[in-house]
Amino acid sequence: MEYKIFSLGANDGLAEKISKRLGMPLGEIKCRSFSDGEQQVQFLENLRGKNVFLIQPTNPPAENWVRLMLAIDAARGASAHEITAVVPYFGYSRQDRKSKPREPISARVFATMLESAGATRFLTMDLHNDAIGGFFRHTIVDNLYARKVFISHFRDIFANALATDDLIIVSPDAGGVVRAQSYAKRLMKSADLAIIHKEREIPNQIARMKLVGDVKGKIALITDDMADTCGTLARAADLLMESGAREVYATATHGILSGEALKTIEESPIKKLFITDTISTERTLSPKIEVVSVGDTFGDAIERIESGESLSALFDTE
Repeated sequence: MEYKIFSLGANDGLAEKISKRLGMPLGEIKCRSFSDGEQQVQFLENLRGKNVFLIQPTNPPAENWVRLMLAIDAARGASAHEITAVVPYFGYSRQDRKSKPREPISARVFATMLESAGATRFLTMDLHNDAIGGFFRHTIVDNLYARKVFISHFRDIFANALATDDLIIVSPDAGGVVRAQSYAKRLMKSADLAIIHKEREIPNQIARMKLVGDVKGKIALITDDMADTCGTLARAADLLMESGAREVYATATHGILSGEALKTIEESPIKKLFITDTISTERTLSPKIEVVSVGDTFGDAIERIESGESLSALFDTE
C-alpha cells in the first residue's frame, strides 16, 4: 500500500526529520490562516487509496487542533485508505478527569472529535496519562516513549556518574514514580530513586514540597513528561540542592515552556533541561535547554505501521 506523509505546519522541523528517516519527501499541502483566524487546508496531490500520515502536534492548541480536524476531513473526502493523526504532543491531555463539578473531560472531547473526523489511527508520544488511550473507542492508539532516545543520550552525558553510582533519579511527584523507575532501572544497577511529595493548591503553583530519599552528594536527574511554566521544576531543584545534591538536571518529553518558563529555568539551579522536539523548537530557547530529537522514533514507527511490524521494539531499551 502506498503511503504519504504531510506536515500541517505546527512542527515542520520534526516533520522534515521524519521524512528524512523514511527517505521520502513530505507531501504537498496548502495550509493557511485567513485574516479572521479561520484555517484553510488543501491537499495538492491525489490521496485515493493511499495511507495518509498527518504530522501535527497540538501546541498552541486551538488553531493546530482545528487544522488537524480539517485535514482529516479533507483526507477522508479525498478517499484516503487510512488516516493516521501523528500528534507528538496531545494538547489538553492534562484535562483527563474532572477535578470539580460541571467541568468537561477535555482530553476525551478531543479524542471523540478525532474519531468523528475520521482518524483511523492515532500516533503520539508520552501521553500525560496512559488511560487517555481508553477515550478512543474505534481509533487504534499507539503511544511511543521518549525514554528510548533519552536513555541512550544519558548514558553518554552521565557516563562518569553512572560508573561511580553517583546518579539518582528524582520523580517530581507521586504520579511520576513509575516513569522515574523506568529510567532508573535502565540506567543504574541500584536504581536509586527520590520522590518529591507536593501539595497543589491552585494550577501551576505549588504549596509545599517534601523530599523522600537521600540525594546528598549525588547528581540528581528529575524526570517528567512536560515542562510548562517550569515553576515546579525550579522549586524541586532548589529543594534538591538544599538537601545536599551536587548537581541537578531535568528531563521532560514535551517542552511547552509557556509564560516565564525560560527566565525561571535560567534563574534556577538546574544545570541542563533536556527536552525533545515533539513541540516545535524553532523559537528562542535558553542555553540551559538541550533538544534531543525523536524524529527517528516517529519515522521508525510509521515504517513499522506500514510494514505490519510490531511497535513494541520502539517502547523499550536494553
